[in-house]
Amino acid sequence: MTSVVIGEGSQVTLHFALRLTTGELIDSNFDGAPATFMVGDGNLLPAFERALFGLSAGQQKTMTIAAEQGFGQRNPNNIQHFKRGQFASDMPLEVGLMVSFADAQNMELPGVVKSIAGDAVTIDFNHPLAGCSIEFEVHILTVIPAATH
Repeated sequence: MTSVVIGEGSQVTLHFALRLTTGELIDSNFDGAPATFMVGDGNLLPAFERALFGLSAGQQKTMTIAAEQGFGQRNPNNIQHFKRGQFASDMPLEVGLMVSFADAQNMELPGVVKSIAGDAVTIDFNHPLAGCSIEFEVHILTVIPAATH
């Protein structure tokens, strides 16, 4: 009997860890409940899903996802400059603070305060992991083929 491998539409339950290539841990569920998702449901970036293709229950693997396939390269156009008066007067702005804006479609657009100089506030709307290659470690627990779930 051959084992079921991960492919398009599979339901996968796994433990995972995401690390920068420096070894710094970004996220992990190895010490908690496993995650379950359907390949193609949008819960994982496509490159992370493709890296799982062909794996089956019981397998463990660590792979590197290049920045271009992960969270993308940093885009200098995603750094915007605002005047302090564009924020609520009682909002305590400080470098590193995550602030949320609404885009043209009224979707949440998070940004990080990068600098404050007098009345000038610089916000970086790049994903915090943009420009970073990511090590993706997985332990596949179960795989259910697309046709049976």
